[in-house]
Amino acid sequence: MLPIFRNTSPYTVIILLIITVFLKLHVLLHPVAATPVEGYYIYNHLLHWLDFVFNGNAFIYTLFAVLNIFSQAIYLNNICNKYKLFTRHGYLPALSYLLFSSIYPAFSYFSLPLLVNWFLIWAIGVILGFGQTLQPRKHIFNAGFILCSVALLQFSALSYILFLLLCLVVLRPFNISEWVVAMMGYFTPIYFLACLLYLIDRMDIIYGLPRLGISLPAKAEWKGMVVISGLIILLFSGVYAMQLQTAKANVYVRRNWIAIIICLIVSLPVAIFADNVVKSAWLVLVPALSLLISNAFSLEKSKWFSNFAFYFSLAFIVYCQWALK
Repeated sequence: MLPIFRNTSPYTVIILLIITVFLKLHVLLHPVAATPVEGYYIYNHLLHWLDFVFNGNAFIYTLFAVLNIFSQAIYLNNICNKYKLFTRHGYLPALSYLLFSSIYPAFSYFSLPLLVNWFLIWAIGVILGFGQTLQPRKHIFNAGFILCSVALLQFSALSYILFLLLCLVVLRPFNISEWVVAMMGYFTPIYFLACLLYLIDRMDIIYGLPRLGISLPAKAEWKGMVVISGLIILLFSGVYAMQLQTAKANVYVRRNWIAIIICLIVSLPVAIFADNVVKSAWLVLVPALSLLISNAFSLEKSKWFSNFAFYFSLAFIVYCQWALK
């Protein structure tokens, strides 16, 4: 089955769409409309417009979320192909994203972390180009701007500034002017938001943005331990395969994989310290996690290893949909 996703045929996209519907069938049969989250003014304002368009229909909200996840998978896959993260182009990263966004049913409903992932994937696409661009300051400013926009949506995402700074260390030679540009890009959205709120006399909104809490996985029983163990096995399999495949890769590819590992590590506090009212906070780990695990699927020299990782992932997702529903 893996060879189907190891090519760039346009028909593979149709197969991925069918797989998306199959994976999200449970949530499509049990749709849930998005509800406002207290204190999250930007997200609630967006929901106000979506309610006007969708008329509060739960199925349309859920279908819209599923289509967003499918689009994110294709977008992330295009980023991998653009920067040649894998030795061969294909749709394995998209497949991986679809699989691991189906671990928990709440991940597939429209939520604040789903919006955060759009900005995070966008930022990953910009940051991976740091080492190969002729306009580094432009890319660095854009990355800072995007990551700060994430923090305005969800305050715990403020830690993504570490992602930006660590990637500057890994992907660029030290240049103080580039670090200044990064800080300018990061604080620009805050400046514009503060000016806008000052003009409409709503500075109380910006004072209410800092909202933190502790968001841990709800299933702490043995089922949850099995899920965590399965993810650890798949993650280590992906990292092992990544080391094998990047041994002969150029320096840009190796550094980009380090940046993705940094993204995964920094995403942990973003999820852990999310406000309690934010549902599916752990969805922010899925982009980096799915990219790393995709290495295990794409290891062609050891087909038994890639087949094991793939079918283990399928069994793992089936178990998760049964255990965490």
